[in-house]
Amino acid sequence: MTLLEIKDLSVSFHGVRAVEGVSLSVDVGESVALVGGSGAGKSTVARIVAGLGSPDSGTVTFDGARILGLRGKKARAVRSDIHMVFQDPYASLPPSLTVAEIVAEPMAIHGIGDKEFRRDSVLAAMEAVNLIPAERFLTRYAYELSGGERQRVAFARAVVTKPRLILADEPTSGLDASLRVEIIDLMVRLCRDQCIAILHITHDLALAQRGSDRVVVMQGGRVVESGSVESVLGNPQHQYTAALVAAAARS
Repeated sequence: MTLLEIKDLSVSFHGVRAVEGVSLSVDVGESVALVGGSGAGKSTVARIVAGLGSPDSGTVTFDGARILGLRGKKARAVRSDIHMVFQDPYASLPPSLTVAEIVAEPMAIHGIGDKEFRRDSVLAAMEAVNLIPAERFLTRYAYELSGGERQRVAFARAVVTKPRLILADEPTSGLDASLRVEIIDLMVRLCRDQCIAILHITHDLALAQRGSDRVVVMQGGRVVESGSVESVLGNPQHQYTAALVAAAARS
């Protein structure tokens, strides 16, 4: 069942076309990797879905309803089902808030539950992302955590309202190899255990291969190839995809 459908999305910045005619979909509980080099337009697509920008044209449909341009209660209802995890946990986590306050923030924004409910939800979310024992992290601040722990806090904040879709924009950027694998495996587990769909923006084909069901390849603001991980990365049909695969093999 299709959860997210993007059709013919085009976006310009200061007269320069950053995304042109992009179409892709994500099914319920599916992980889709959106891959390509720097400047391909991957993050722009994710930000439009998250409501952090407006396209020149195209549609974005979530659970059968068009969501571009929504305001007020309708927008808040959709945004409680869609959360974004940014690539830099150093910048995206407020330094003045404790971990408990950071994770609870989406519930406060959407007016979900009382104090006791929020605490229980925070603990459950932290345990879901393997911040264990959760109580040990509640009163700590982001600057006191390792990079991997910070990114887990970002995912805990994303899942605390039980969303249906996470937009993960280069969530392993800046982490070492073992931590990158841990975060990808966390994403796989969230898909499996909580039926959360994930659109994973990445330039790393190895991580896309490890944690995704399908791959969509972008170059210069356009989708040039898409399909299963096995077909796209195992037998690329577009020369740009083939070049990416060859470069990954050499690294």
